[in-house]
Amino acid sequence: MRTLWVATFTAAAASAVLQAGAATEFAARPASHFFSHVDPPLRAYRALRRMHAYSESQKHEAWMVASTELKDGQFSYDVVSEDGSEAIRTRVLRAVLAREQEMVKNGEAGRADLTSANYEFTETGRDETGDRVVQIKPRRADVMLVDGRAVLNDNGDLLRVEGKLSKNPSFWTSLVNIVRQYARIGGVRVPVASETTAKVKFVGNAQLDVFYDYQSVNGRPVAFSERRPEALSRTFAR
Repeated sequence: MRTLWVATFTAAAASAVLQAGAATEFAARPASHFFSHVDPPLRAYRALRRMHAYSESQKHEAWMVASTELKDGQFSYDVVSEDGSEAIRTRVLRAVLAREQEMVKNGEAGRADLTSANYEFTETGRDETGDRVVQIKPRRADVMLVDGRAVLNDNGDLLRVEGKLSKNPSFWTSLVNIVRQYARIGGVRVPVASETTAKVKFVGNAQLDVFYDYQSVNGRPVAFSERRPEALSRTFAR
């Protein structure tokens, strides 16, 4: 049943980076006036990606660190280190990276963008920390779209996206919840962490945590002080 994890996590994990540059449209759309920044798109990056997958009921667990790169419209990766269940490393963590590579190659980025073509936006006030909350409602059922909310600071910077996938990846998955954390690195809004939790038949609760450590963004080296933004929420403090 480990292969069920792949269908559950690949679309959710692969769409995270693809969404990073999507805020460029917000300022030009009257319906999305609350997003004030027009960010440069994420065209290239190099980053270490730290991944951790596990199931609560069957006690399967694995870790992986991969060197990833987006360049000239292609995504590549090399595994730096790994540990834990060989099956989870092969069938889940490596499969997630391979699926992301395929999606980038096939030009599927637009399916995940936080744009008015994919979402309806409604500002709904403030969250418990005082940040602004924008409800995001997918215009269609799609495994790459999140039904939930975006959280922004008072400057209109995207901080977090959280909710459930608008379409379950497979019959075997009943619910997929996602929290993605964003920060501005090298002048570009990028994902810095994600947490995906799923209920999978015959497996139980399964989770994939991903952290991004950027070395360069759009060809610009990233200073060490920028690599672990203080904006990371307590959700990812482990």
